[in-house]
Amino acid sequence: MTTVDPTPASLPAALAEPTVPVRSGWIALLFAANLGVWMAFFTPIQVLLPQQLGQIAPTNKETMLAVVTGFGALAAVIVNPLAGALSDRSCLRIGGREFGRRHIWTLGGALLGALSLALLAQAQTVLGVVVGWIAAQTCFNAMLASLTAAVPDRVPVAQRGGVSGWVGIPQALGLVLGVVLVTAVVTGNAAGYLVIAAAVLLFALPFALRTTDDPLPRTHRPALRGLLAGMWVSPRRYPDFGWAWITRFLVQLGNAFGTLYLLYFLTDEVRVADPEGGLLVLILLYTAGLMATTVVAGRLSDRSGKRKIFVIAAGMVMAVAALLLAAVPTWSMAIVAALLLGAGYGVYLSVDAALITQVLPRATDRAKDLGVINIANSAPQVLGPAISAPIVVYLGGYPALYATTAVVTVLGSLLVLKIRSVP
Repeated sequence: MTTVDPTPASLPAALAEPTVPVRSGWIALLFAANLGVWMAFFTPIQVLLPQQLGQIAPTNKETMLAVVTGFGALAAVIVNPLAGALSDRSCLRIGGREFGRRHIWTLGGALLGALSLALLAQAQTVLGVVVGWIAAQTCFNAMLASLTAAVPDRVPVAQRGGVSGWVGIPQALGLVLGVVLVTAVVTGNAAGYLVIAAAVLLFALPFALRTTDDPLPRTHRPALRGLLAGMWVSPRRYPDFGWAWITRFLVQLGNAFGTLYLLYFLTDEVRVADPEGGLLVLILLYTAGLMATTVVAGRLSDRSGKRKIFVIAAGMVMAVAALLLAAVPTWSMAIVAALLLGAGYGVYLSVDAALITQVLPRATDRAKDLGVINIANSAPQVLGPAISAPIVVYLGGYPALYATTAVVTVLGSLLVLKIRSVP
């Protein structure tokens, strides 16, 4: 069994286990805030940064994009758990009034992140783009750390699957809406950055300004002195947390393998006439599959009280999608695979997120521990290209890549059985 520090009912509201179900209005505001932050993450990576670097360094744009996104991913890995740890320790008092420990990070991250995007819009050099994107990643990861902690802070365990499903939808929907905004609503790269900056503020500020954020009494604040040492969560002392991290890492690595080279797969293997248009269709189908399953699966998991069986089933569905791409590389099969991959990932997204909140070691470190989990989300985006490129080039091409995707995803989902404290 995992050793989890108890959270007595006598603790302050900021640390006590939540028992009152959250209302639909609260869920809607959290949904909107997450939509804003995921739009800010994905739209620059998919559209704005490639366009900008294509103008600044047209002969070396692929390498420069890799450099910029690599530095951004490194910033995400460092900042997310660090901001979470600082959020866990936040005690803000202004004019005799105490404020909560989360919303100041959401508010500050949104405001400074929007400013970073506005500065990125004016960047004329690769160095300027690197600095601007690192600043944006720093701000939005600080914001994400506080938003991620909202679920274990405020949502009872019996409601977390459904709420996590709603929170997971923006990860796919944010990309679609962001791309539509910067390609169909506004014209020009600079205007694209500015409209995404405005969207972040529009979607995120209401949650920070209109929902409750319990203050943390100074007597319960963790010491700053042990902040860096506390970043390490011992898998020996908290084995369920360690297994949850490994399963999340492997499934996200499989998802990175499965989606990273879709454009090149459509161009070189499937040979569709319009690869870019085909990719957009697959993204829309993937998003539709995800939206169709994530909330439903989360609620079913809440009602049954079981998590692991849903995670395993999700992994198997995603593995089937990958094997279809490996065995039958045709456009019609790519459509089927996109729907299956989205549906499976939707189930995984909601239920695994709920499961992870149940294996967090301490109530005092919720945001920091979720930041450590988020490394398992960010690291595959860095490692994915390094591993998948040699597979495609030297070890069997796209069939080998998607077969590897299936193996990694199945392994990640089955290792959830190692978690003992959650059914």
